[in-house]
Amino acid sequence: MATAKKAKKSAKKSAKKSSAKKAMKKVAKKAAPRKAAKKKSARKPNAAFMKPLMPTGPLAAIIGSTPMPRTEVTSKIWQYIKKNKLQDPVNRRNINADDKLRPLFGKAQATMFELTKYVSKHLK
Repeated sequence: MATAKKAKKSAKKSAKKSSAKKAMKKVAKKAAPRKAAKKKSARKPNAAFMKPLMPTGPLAAIIGSTPMPRTEVTSKIWQYIKKNKLQDPVNRRNINADDKLRPLFGKAQATMFELTKYVSKHLK
């Protein structure tokens, strides 16, 4: 009889422990999405990148003369570079200038990191 009582007590204790663990898991699951929601709403896009600017001079000869955001200007230049295979095959960070890019760069070869410097001179 004593062993039956001990068995019932241990069963009750394990049931309490498992229900407590389930409750902890539910709390943890509910807390996680709140943190993720706060992170997503904190980031705002920069309006300066989306402001349409007018390309002038040699830049307009490459991408056209209609106003467009900086992000679109950069993607159009890269489309032109890849279409005409102007990336240096050995060092792909370098861009070999053709007849249209040479007036923009002012030299025969430029790195991809210098690209925004040359482009910003021709955006108004």
